[in-house]
Amino acid sequence: MSLRSALLALLSSGPLTGYDVVKQFSTSVGHVWHAPDSQIYPELRKMHAEGLLSSRPVPWGSRGSTKTEYSITPEGERALREWQDTPLSYVRARDPAQLKAAYFEWASPGAAAAQLRAHLEHYRQQRAQALEQIRALEDRTNPTLARRLAANPEDQWERITRFKVFAYEGQVARAEQEIAWAERGLRLLAELGEPDDPGTPEAP
Repeated sequence: MSLRSALLALLSSGPLTGYDVVKQFSTSVGHVWHAPDSQIYPELRKMHAEGLLSSRPVPWGSRGSTKTEYSITPEGERALREWQDTPLSYVRARDPAQLKAAYFEWASPGAAAAQLRAHLEHYRQQRAQALEQIRALEDRTNPTLARRLAANPEDQWERITRFKVFAYEGQVARAEQEIAWAERGLRLLAELGEPDDPGTPEAP
């Protein structure tokens, strides 16, 4: 998946200014495809130049200023559908946490446990965020979902919502797998008599 595919997906529910794209990106598709603002604005301009997006000036502020509002074009819709219909090309994994774990024998006393606890904390936060997104989708309080539902016929609402929930369920499952892996690592360190990091709390 590329950034432009994520942007096309976001804009498929209706026009947005560049500022609103950035704002909605961070609270919706950004949970599954991260991109900084510094990448989003240039990509929008590039997509406009390539005909995937159209643009128009819209009023902004009270001094006659304007900002650019982007809309997906028929060519952009074709690109979005083509991306959706094309199977993913999977690449070999590059997992820094697992790479480090494979050589924990080089770690200073307590360092391996500290890294595993940081891993636990990160993925507990990821799981909590994904569960919160699922709740907001299921009760339809998610503003981006509400905008998308408003742009589609009511008989499509359940289909749209359940696909979004399914994506976040994948994040929950991945986070739980990473949590379980880190917990196994802490038990392994204990079995090997490795020193723990006294400056961090015990894992449940």
